[in-house]
Amino acid sequence: MLRLTELRLPLDHPEDALRAAVVQRLRIADADLLGFSIARRGHDARKKSAILLIYSVDCEVRDENAVLAAHAGEPHVRAAPDTRYRNVATAPADFFAGERPRPIVVGFGPCGIFAALVLAQMGLRPIVLERGREVRQRTQDTWGLWRRGVLDAQSNVQFGEGGAGTFSDGKLWSQISDPRHLMRKVLTEFVKAGAPEEILYVSKPHIGTFRLVSMVVKMRAEIERLGGEIRFGQQLADVLLEPEGDALRMRGVTLASGEEIRADHVVLALGHSARDTFAMLHARGVYMEAKPFSVGFRIEHPQGVIDRARFGPNAGNPILGAADYKIVHHASNGRSVYSFCMCPGGTVVAATSEEHRVVTNGMSQYSRNERNANAGIVVGVSPQDYRQDGAADGPVNPLDGMAFQRLWESRAYELGEGGYRAPGQLVGDFIRRQRSTQLGGVLPSYQPGVQLTDLAQPGRESLPVYVLDAIREALPAFERQIPGFSMPDAVLTGVETRTSSPLRITRGRTHQSLNVRGLYPAGEGAGYAGGIMSAGVDGIEVAESVGRAMLDASSALADSSLPSLNLTMRSASEK
Repeated sequence: MLRLTELRLPLDHPEDALRAAVVQRLRIADADLLGFSIARRGHDARKKSAILLIYSVDCEVRDENAVLAAHAGEPHVRAAPDTRYRNVATAPADFFAGERPRPIVVGFGPCGIFAALVLAQMGLRPIVLERGREVRQRTQDTWGLWRRGVLDAQSNVQFGEGGAGTFSDGKLWSQISDPRHLMRKVLTEFVKAGAPEEILYVSKPHIGTFRLVSMVVKMRAEIERLGGEIRFGQQLADVLLEPEGDALRMRGVTLASGEEIRADHVVLALGHSARDTFAMLHARGVYMEAKPFSVGFRIEHPQGVIDRARFGPNAGNPILGAADYKIVHHASNGRSVYSFCMCPGGTVVAATSEEHRVVTNGMSQYSRNERNANAGIVVGVSPQDYRQDGAADGPVNPLDGMAFQRLWESRAYELGEGGYRAPGQLVGDFIRRQRSTQLGGVLPSYQPGVQLTDLAQPGRESLPVYVLDAIREALPAFERQIPGFSMPDAVLTGVETRTSSPLRITRGRTHQSLNVRGLYPAGEGAGYAGGIMSAGVDGIEVAESVGRAMLDASSALADSSLPSLNLTMRSASEK
């Protein structure tokens, strides 16, 4: 099979034009092209009046070696990569015949789902502990907050089957390095669970919340069919550790119910909002460190404004769909302001998991046909920004970031005047530093509702002054990139604080905690992912390490060097 890349065709090309273009580029007869499939399809919209589709195509030809020789040295004609996934190990049928404990996966978001699935596919029968409820009941609980202002602290946008990614745009792309094509494994499993096959080749695939719900149910059923066990309403309360040399050894977990489960291998696939669990792990001495994250607002525009700015006369073309954007501005105060988790044709949602706090996030369905576009407009903060002890240098308490988030989430609740309403302000008023008193042409989508206010009122600021100043400077700059971005009627809704985990539960090459053998921090909450795809990939890699440790006798040698292992980091910028 050959992979042909950078094949460019007009946006509205006829169906047979792709085959003709492949034959022409490969310089072969039509009869010598035995078949082809689209590996990737993107677009180039730099010239809005002449948008091009860009294809990568896998081709079956009559004489592959001859074609490769004829195109030797050409970077866009090469052998197609082998993207098939293969288990790193398989447990024998009698592996659990004795008293051997099963692996535990804590959390059933994208990372936990794929960790559990791969463990189950290896025959390792994982036990999954999820503090929230199964996804359909969780959806009802979440609507309770959105429609009635009633929060269930254990079942909401952050907690429950499917994790925070279930109530999102369902973006299925990432900028992580992926030499083993593990993202292909994630997409393939999604298609098996009911996702449209187009996610295997479009350049920026997405699913949307409603489709994710049914897919998560099917993936849970597959894990159970393979011997896994998923237990909902089971919150991790404690970890059972014992000293082992210069480190600690995982021996089990205690649930909030008081039940103890023995385990030598525990995958911590926590979401970034598992604050009580982070505090417990810190108290038990599990090594972790403070890390940067970002805070800001959600901004809403009419989707048509974004479509016309990005696609010009081709706005509304069904192949292009609703337009997105990714923008950044480096402010004069040294802060970077950037768009985050852009949701075309979507809604701003209430995403808190704690009482009397307001948190926003973005969500859209597969159709992306709601009236507004929304995105986070956020500013990076460092551990030095949010440290609580006032020191000028030295290590920052890993829990200080959570305290910082809670401060501004509580302020947002106050400014929203209760009932989980969110504080909001029109962009024109925010730039002019005046309180908003009535909406314009853009109706905010956040439920339970938006309370208009002054997000930068002195003494009652909704976010740190340096964040507000940076965003105020960035909005006109973004206007130069996307006409209409700083339109006076656009709406800012606060606050967006949970862009990524405020801490990292640091691990080594075998994905184990630096000082707790058998504990595997994973995914977004542990600081190693930033969205559905990178979390899924991390879950796969961690499951593979668990499988090797359980099935390979040589893993004991690797375990003995844990305290000095180099760190492995993953970008958290995809969402």
